[in-house]
Amino acid sequence: MHMNSAPHLLNEDRPDFEHVLDDALHIVLDDEDGSGSRPTPGGAPLNAEQLRTLALAAAEQIVMATTDEYAAYQKVRTDHRTAARDSATARDNRTFSYAAMGVADRTGSGAGFIAVLAVLTPLLAGAAAVIFLLIGYAMHAVSPEPAIASPLRTAGWFFAAVTAASILLGAVGLLMTALRDGAGAIHDAPESLPPEVQLAREQWREALLTLGMLPFLDDALAHAATAEPLAPAPPAPARMPHLGYSGPNFSSPQEDRPTTPRFSSPDFSSPDWGGPDHAPE
Repeated sequence: MHMNSAPHLLNEDRPDFEHVLDDALHIVLDDEDGSGSRPTPGGAPLNAEQLRTLALAAAEQIVMATTDEYAAYQKVRTDHRTAARDSATARDNRTFSYAAMGVADRTGSGAGFIAVLAVLTPLLAGAAAVIFLLIGYAMHAVSPEPAIASPLRTAGWFFAAVTAASILLGAVGLLMTALRDGAGAIHDAPESLPPEVQLAREQWREALLTLGMLPFLDDALAHAATAEPLAPAPPAPARMPHLGYSGPNFSSPQEDRPTTPRFSSPDFSSPDWGGPDHAPE
C-alpha cells in the first residue's frame, strides 16, 4: 500500500544514505577494465564528486522512490524503541520502589541501599539545616547569646552544604543516565538491532539502491552527456556607462575676422570703334 506523502529523511539515516550512495557510485562509474557490474553510460561526463554532490542535494527526491520501504523501516524501529523505553521505565520504577521500602533482594541490596541514600540524604540534610539555622539565629537575637547558638548555626550551614552537594550529585547522575540511554536509543548499532528491525533496514537500503539511487545517477549522466555546450558569454559592458552626452570640444574657437569688401578692377577695355563706314551710335 502506497502512502500519500513521503517520509522525511531523518538525520540518523544520513549515514545509511551516504553508504548506499557510495555503493551506487562504484556501480555506475564502472572501471574500463570491466570489473564492475554495469558499463559507464555516456563515457562518464561527470566525475564521482559531482555526482555525489547532485545526489546529496536531491536526497529527498531519491528517498521518495522508497516511500513504502522507508515508512515500514521507521515504524518497526519506532515500535522497538518504544517497547525498550517502556521496559526500562518499568524496571527503574520497580527498583526505586523496592529501594524506598527497603525490600531489596540479596543480589541488588547494594544498589537498593545507594538508591535509598540518594533519595533520603537531601531530605534529611535539608530538614536538619533548616532546623539548626532557625534555632541558631533565634538564639542570636537573645541577649546575652547562649553559648550553643554558634555551634547550631555552624551545624546548620554544614547540613545546608551537604544538601546542596547531594542535590548536585543526583542531578549529574540523572543527566549522565539520560545521555547514556538517549545515545543508545537514537544511535542503535546495527549488530544490536533485533532481527525485524535489521530486516526492514536492509530492505530499505536495497530499495534505495535499485529504485532511487541508480536511476537518479543514470539520469544525471545521460542528461550531462546530451546537454548542448553553452554559448560563449557576451562581452562584458564597459565600466563607465554612456550618460548621453559627449565630452567638451577643447579645440580653439574660430576668431571672428572682419570681412573686407572685394574690389574688382574697372573694365578698361577699349570702346567699340568701327571703321569709317560705321558711325558710332
